[in-house]
Amino acid sequence: MTSTSEMTSTSEMTSTSEMTSTSDLEQLAEIELQKEDEEEDEEEDQSCVTDAASLPAGGRPDPSHPYYDVARHGIVQVSGDDKYGRKLIIFSSCCLPPSHQLNHRRLLEYLKFTLDQHVEMDYILVYFHHGLRSSNKPSLKWLREAYSEFDRKYKKNMKTLYVVHPTSFIRIVWNIFKPLISHKFGKKLTYVNYLNELREHLNYEQLIIPPDVLRHDEKLRAAQKGGPPPSVKTPPPRPPLPTQQFGVSLQYLREKNMEALIPLVMSQTVTYLKEKGLRTEGIFRRSARVQLIKDVQKLYNLGEWGLPP
Repeated sequence: MTSTSEMTSTSEMTSTSEMTSTSDLEQLAEIELQKEDEEEDEEEDQSCVTDAASLPAGGRPDPSHPYYDVARHGIVQVSGDDKYGRKLIIFSSCCLPPSHQLNHRRLLEYLKFTLDQHVEMDYILVYFHHGLRSSNKPSLKWLREAYSEFDRKYKKNMKTLYVVHPTSFIRIVWNIFKPLISHKFGKKLTYVNYLNELREHLNYEQLIIPPDVLRHDEKLRAAQKGGPPPSVKTPPPRPPLPTQQFGVSLQYLREKNMEALIPLVMSQTVTYLKEKGLRTEGIFRRSARVQLIKDVQKLYNLGEWGLPP
């Protein structure tokens, strides 16, 4: 039989062991990041987008923006949609200025301010890790505070977190936070080693990718092949089906049906909503299941209009 004092002692030992383990991991994370700093220093110094003037026209914040001091760096960008209409939020580490030049509390507030405009619906988070250095990284304490401040609505409606160009540092930090992160949330994490892998899931052309990240990706691909980055060969497009509605231009749809004022999918969707959905609350708040969307697209393209059974 275990006494109360023995149980307390065991509990304290376990707690101390966990603290030591966490402390060791944090120290290891710092060492790994310093190694990455040294590797970056050996390469040609290239700067990322760090001011409003060099951002794309659509991404330049107005000087009257309540978080202009943070927004002007281009760290957080809303960048189009994925292939299922879910909003893309981009976080670019290389755009973080040195820590002494940025109030990280303001950064967290700005991130929440941006997400608040989209979290009522499903969204995707893309994190470009390249460019995070010892000189510009937020503290691990800041990361813990950030995770705790993002309540259920942020975590539930975030469907995927793409971590692009992960390093050993990322995996160590993930182990530090593992006890805090639910299994369900952990399943949303996807590591992406090369930018080209994003094409399968996102509208790649809509992504706001910092030049520094593009250059880094080219170097990684060159190192993998032992030569210059190979040109990406795109197979010739297949001719569309006579009844195809998705994956074709509006001009193609119009030529196939000159009498229609709007595409068939839009016409049938509006008709259905008028008959069935006018009183359905929150009907546009959540995206449909990805597999259901694929099934509907396939049926339309085959000329078999309507929802799958």
